[in-house]
Amino acid sequence: MLTTLSIITLLPNQRRWGFAQMGTAQQPLRRVAGLRFARLLGSGADNGFGALPNLRRYGFMAVWESEAAAEAFFGQHPLWQQYQQRTTAIWTARLAPIKAHGLWDGVNPFDYASETAAPDEPVLVLTRAAIRLLKTPRFWRYVAPVSATIADAPGVRAAIGLGELPIVRQATVSLWDSARQMQDYAYRNEKHKEVIRLTRQEDWYSEEMFARFRVLSTEGVWELRSES
Repeated sequence: MLTTLSIITLLPNQRRWGFAQMGTAQQPLRRVAGLRFARLLGSGADNGFGALPNLRRYGFMAVWESEAAAEAFFGQHPLWQQYQQRTTAIWTARLAPIKAHGLWDGVNPFDYASETAAPDEPVLVLTRAAIRLLKTPRFWRYVAPVSATIADAPGVRAAIGLGELPIVRQATVSLWDSARQMQDYAYRNEKHKEVIRLTRQEDWYSEEMFARFRVLSTEGVWELRSES
């Protein structure tokens, strides 16, 4: 099995098309052979962490039954060919889960044979939550400003805020030079620790997931910061 994450930056004149895909692409994705789990994700302003949408930036996260299934989709599928024709940049990472806990729409899609990563190897981290509607003001007051600072943390190559629905279903993806630097931020950054405490104390989320991945390979350009 294989997990992939793509960061997609559309051409300026493709905003309407890209937004429409959040609904219309679901049916063709359900018919893709070997695709076990897939989510198209929107993004916000300010590198994804703002409440207003960025209609040019999207994410696509998928879990495949095999590398061959992923290669067939990215190489030949008409939907992905349309994305390639309508973008200024696409960055795709091939990932293997190191650790994943919690649920995403009632399942853990990354609950398959896990890998290990050396402390100095690059890692990609996903945090995703469904926010209780009445808790959204507190969430955006505390979490969004802290999440936005991740991109400037030591060891971060790039970070972006993504989401399935505005305001209430949010995720953060961050790419780190090493697991060591990621852990330093998670356990030593005082603002981050305060947000974790408030999350538990005030029960902000109806569902949440944390996943850490070994980065097997990347291709393309993220555009927030170049990766290859």
